[in-house]
Amino acid sequence: METGISRRGLFGAGAAAAAILAGAPGLARAASGMTLRWWGNNGWEIRIGAKTILIDPWLTRFKTGTYTSAGADPHTPLSVNKALIDGYLDRGYLHADHILVTHGHYDHLTDVPYLAERTGATVIGTETHLSLMAALGAPEDQLSIATGGEDLTFDGYTIRVLRSLHSATGPRARVAFPGTRSLSRRDRPRVIADLLEGGTLAYVVSGGGASVLDFGGANYIESELAGLRPDVVLLPPGGAKVTDYVPRLLRVLGNPRCVAATHWDDFDLPLGRAHDPNGGLEVLRKAVAAASPGSEFVVLDHLGEFTP
Repeated sequence: METGISRRGLFGAGAAAAAILAGAPGLARAASGMTLRWWGNNGWEIRIGAKTILIDPWLTRFKTGTYTSAGADPHTPLSVNKALIDGYLDRGYLHADHILVTHGHYDHLTDVPYLAERTGATVIGTETHLSLMAALGAPEDQLSIATGGEDLTFDGYTIRVLRSLHSATGPRARVAFPGTRSLSRRDRPRVIADLLEGGTLAYVVSGGGASVLDFGGANYIESELAGLRPDVVLLPPGGAKVTDYVPRLLRVLGNPRCVAATHWDDFDLPLGRAHDPNGGLEVLRKAVAAASPGSEFVVLDHLGEFTP
């Protein structure tokens, strides 16, 4: 079952009411105290009571050429649209107690240092991620290192950190902008090629009677997922080089109730213009339907939200 939620509907009425009117059975059930909002790419806002967890928030979305035939220009300068971010913060759209970073690429990490500064959130990532963010000006006392395997409890929610893998593409199944760097380095990243993958993490966030598992890339370590039964999986399209990418994943997770598409839009376009540049969303929808027909397939527009 596929759920589509219109951004126009969400802005024209209360979020929950608009989603029910749009025919979203997940919201109509009101089964949990967790609400998820999609900020485009792999950017997610998870609200549990008064607490908010952000994953890979990237609102700036500058042009890189990623989805053109030439691919991303590695010399694209990094930029942060502080006025855009401030506008959402000042209107009460954004808050954060934690910010979780899945990997170090520009479309996941660039805005995090400024968001950490503005919100005071604790940021979790690998040594490379923290090094990059410190060099970009993130408050260092808010950075918390993770390697995968951490199981953390906070007021009203838990965060479980999993070792994971980045998408591998092309005939040689290569990872874009690979590499690591140590916390001792302070040279400031200038262009997108400076933001290294730096190891990839996945996260399970639980609270309010629900749990959500997020992957920032189209790959995973199956042994890390054994025994997990999340209510929602945030799953990117792709995985062409990963053996049985969708069926193997959903099988090991026990066929979760909801699979929400993530990281499917052309992020060279600004927020409010969610566009699938290569048809990956439909491929993912069909793969989920074939592998786990009982799972609800959720597709949101930018700033759309749902309650599992």
